Amino acid sequence: MPELIEVESYRVVADRAVGRTIEAAHAPDPWFCKGVDPATLEAVLPGRRITGTRRRGKLLLVDTDGPVLGLRFGMTGRLLVDGTGPIERLEYSSGRDDPAWHRFGLTFGGGGDLTLVDPRRLGGVELDPDEDRLGPDAATVGAAALRDLLAGSQAPLKARLMDQARLAGVGNLICDETLWRARLDPARPAGSLDAREVRRLHHHLRATIALLTERGGSHTGDLQAQRSRDGRCPRCHRVLDRRTVGGRTTYSCPHHQR
Repeated sequence: MPELIEVESYRVVADRAVGRTIEAAHAPDPWFCKGVDPATLEAVLPGRRITGTRRRGKLLLVDTDGPVLGLRFGMTGRLLVDGTGPIERLEYSSGRDDPAWHRFGLTFGGGGDLTLVDPRRLGGVELDPDEDRLGPDAATVGAAALRDLLAGSQAPLKARLMDQARLAGVGNLICDETLWRARLDPARPAGSLDAREVRRLHHHLRATIALLTERGGSHTGDLQAQRSRDGRCPRCHRVLDRRTVGGRTTYSCPHHQR
């Protein structure tokens, strides 16, 4: 699933398009267009030059000399530029390609293209997305900001960390790995952490993102191979708890995550 790390790799690939002029936009799937109709996308983007790329959490922002293009990838979205991308296959997706899964695309003057492929249609494309609806980016959030977004909350810690309006970019895999490394129970009320625990969580959030980025993706955590029934804790080798927290399947060690 594309989390912060995967979307950052898409941003790097999208940088290849900077400086190019859009010749045509293709939006064949109205469902995939969020807050804008396909005809508008196909009318306002041609002639615009791509000036830069940015990322806020799981949202990829493509700046032009006109509107900002926002790309979301859901669970199975991949980005291709000139036919290639950083990720060939995602968990919960398919190993084959089907042109029907090409939900949005740009072709450039002089050749080349950008394509968003999404078999399950859980992503989307929008114009001038409201970036303020997202919390601080998880890769750069400071300890004080993390403390503030947890303070007073009775929501489960995992649910709070995955609330994109509070903290942008954390998905299921990064969250479980971070909380396992920080020795914190995902179901614990977010506001119950003391100052030392918040500092520990902040350290492990930043360190986990850096480590998994270096390894190549959100799926490379130490817990990943144990995300199954009867999976065992990589630290103490006891059976992991498998439960639903914040609406998401969650793996944690009941013996050292408190």
